[in-house]
Amino acid sequence: MTHDAGKAVSAQDRARLDQIFMQVILDAQAQAQATKPAQSGSLAAMFHKESVTDALQGCAMLIAGWNEGRIDEAGLTRAAKALRALDMADLAARLERLRTIDEA
Repeated sequence: MTHDAGKAVSAQDRARLDQIFMQVILDAQAQAQATKPAQSGSLAAMFHKESVTDALQGCAMLIAGWNEGRIDEAGLTRAAKALRALDMADLAARLERLRTIDEA
């Protein structure tokens, strides 16, 4: 499977920005896990569970990429899409700003 590995981040930037990066990721994970299905019923529950799982997996991919010195584009896209499906557009936008975390 080939995909865009993502933007490289220097070791110095990772050391400087690690706490901020992890705070955003942990917040996204916690908020996604705290959500409930928007509607009742097993189908809504299934889609909700799938969205939460995608958000958590995307965050895990972001952490793995960060540890390798990059912003994992596939993980970022997956997590942001899942957060939007969970009606958390503001959090998805916050997560997407990690693309430029080293430019501040």
